[in-house]
Amino acid sequence: MTRRHWFVTGTDTSIGKTLVSSAMLHLLASSGLRAVGMKPVAAGVEMIDGIWQNEDVVQLQAAGNVNAPLSLRCPYGLRAPMSPHLAAREEGVRIELPVLQSAFEALAQRADAVVVEGVGGFCVPFGDDLDSADLATALGLPVILVVGLRLGCLSHALLSAEAIRARGLTLAGWVASAVDPSMLAPEANLQTLRARLGAPLLGVVPHLASPDAAAAARHIDLRALRATAAHAARRSAAQPYEEEASAALA
Repeated sequence: MTRRHWFVTGTDTSIGKTLVSSAMLHLLASSGLRAVGMKPVAAGVEMIDGIWQNEDVVQLQAAGNVNAPLSLRCPYGLRAPMSPHLAAREEGVRIELPVLQSAFEALAQRADAVVVEGVGGFCVPFGDDLDSADLATALGLPVILVVGLRLGCLSHALLSAEAIRARGLTLAGWVASAVDPSMLAPEANLQTLRARLGAPLLGVVPHLASPDAAAAARHIDLRALRATAAHAARRSAAQPYEEEASAALA
């Protein structure tokens, strides 16, 4: 793969982003790469063994194989389990984009692969003038969309894909997460998404009795990311020439 860093977002909250991100880290680490997960902003922490911890951050760390400081893996840990901009306001914290970028760059120096897990959906606010989509754009990473399979997922997935591409980002692939075992016509919904999302399906994670990284990893295939990564690299290399041509025509 020409690029081994990805931004994982979802169609909503509680639809399996952390499980999919952890599964990716498990696969990457198992292949011999130095892999680390990053949760730039985590809302909802609790005191465990005298330390404030977030469950998602703990899971990501366990799935990777790089020992990086918490300040890099999760620069902002907020106590209240609510939208980050509200939790930050409650604590008098301002989430700063340069802090997030610096943490990511430091992780990228320590690891071959960095999986950055966003918060909730693609456009969750971090503050009055910053949201999750701004972070994804600033990092410029290929995006993997986790689609929670339940009623309403078609519109949520298609709108998320549209928003990702509107920011000039590459939708590298998507993973279906069976969050509602009683969903009607799941296969028909999958076929609709296959036809309309315009990105490779990396896997379908079923509703697992024991949802851990290794179990979820058995349902995900990252090989399709090679093609989208190569495409993104070619596009990035061609961009300066496209900008020069546009300037010449102006």
